[in-house]
Formats: sequence, structure tokens, C-alpha cells
Amino acid sequence: MATQNIAQSIIDAFTEHVLKKGKVPKSVFAFCRKNHWKEEEFYAHFSSFSALESEVFYQMYAQTDGLLKKDKAFEGFDAQNKLLTFYYTFFEVLTANRSLVRILLVDHKSKMEAAKVLSKVRTHFKVMVSELEIETMEMPHEMLEKLKDKGIEEAAWGQLLLTMKFWLDDTSANFEKTDIYIEKAVQAGFDIIKTPPLQSVIDLGKFLFKEKMQNKA
Repeated sequence: MATQNIAQSIIDAFTEHVLKKGKVPKSVFAFCRKNHWKEEEFYAHFSSFSALESEVFYQMYAQTDGLLKKDKAFEGFDAQNKLLTFYYTFFEVLTANRSLVRILLVDHKSKMEAAKVLSKVRTHFKVMVSELEIETMEMPHEMLEKLKDKGIEEAAWGQLLLTMKFWLDDTSANFEKTDIYIEKAVQAGFDIIKTPPLQSVIDLGKFLFKEKMQNKA
């Protein structure tokens, strides 16, 4: 079996196990024995189950990227609409794999472990954000400009994590509230980096406050 095929077979067997059992395998040895692989075949591709989980999430990101590249209109969008389209597409992919995502990110993970699992997505997402050429207020010094760019990438990643948290907690039909959150959050994010906080920031705050009150009711 080709090397790439073995790697994908391991991923497929792992996701099937997680979905059926509701948890990751107890050990690499037991997992490999059940699927008739030598343990070294697993380690030739993944250093641990965490590394394997990271690849699972990266494949969801890569699927999103592939769908966007097939969209002829996407390249003509401005930075804000590109990011908005990414969000909607990415969360469609996540929703198609929601049970798997919940098990890997929520049911058996601390925040630190979850962050590690998403590390590969983080790296590629930040590159994508840097390539959007987002227009911001000018900085008077080159070093400050670089720090500003890094800040935008980190802020965008933080926003994506918050959106994932909202989506995981969302109980609305077809996750309609997540769609509303995405629109308001992306708008607010772009307003903040261009000018002092505007109405869209207040609008996002009102939406989140309303959601919190409804959840308490």
C-alpha cells in the first residue's frame, strides 16, 4: 500500500473508531493491532493521537480551502467578504462533522489540549489572513506596522476560536444563530482595525448579551 494511502487509512480508521466509541483509542498498539498495521507504520506518519487529530482538523480546513479555490467569484471579493465566505464554508464543513468535532474538542479535551489539536489549522489560517491584505490605519514605523500585522493575524485566530465555541454551544435550528454571529463578528472585527469602535461593535455586544440572557431563562 502506498505511503499516502496508509496515512489516509489510519485517519479513516481513527475517525470511525472515535465516532463509534465516542472516544479516542486507548493506545496506539491496540489501535494498530485491531486494524492489522504494524505500530511502526503508524509512527511513520503520526507521532501520537494528538498529531493524528491535528491532521483530521487540517483536512477539514484543506477541504474548505479547496472549495473556495473552486469558487470563481471568490478571488474577486474584498478582504472582508473573503473572510466571511471562508467562515461560512468552514462552518459548513465543521457541521458536516459535528459529532467528531465535539468528541475531539469538547468531550475529552482541556483547553490546552484542544489548542494543540488545532495548531496546524492555526498556522495555515494565519497565513491566509496575512494574504488577505486587510486595509488598516497606517502606522508611523515599520516595526509597528509588522507588529500590527501579527496582531491582526492573532486577533483573527482568536475570533475564529470564539466562533467555534459559539457554534459548539449553539442549539438553534440549522445553527442559524452561528450565521448571525459570524456576520456581526467579522463586521465588528474589520471596523475595529480600521477606525475607533463603531455601531457594529455595539451591535455584536447586544447580540451576545441577548443570547446570554436567553440561555439563563
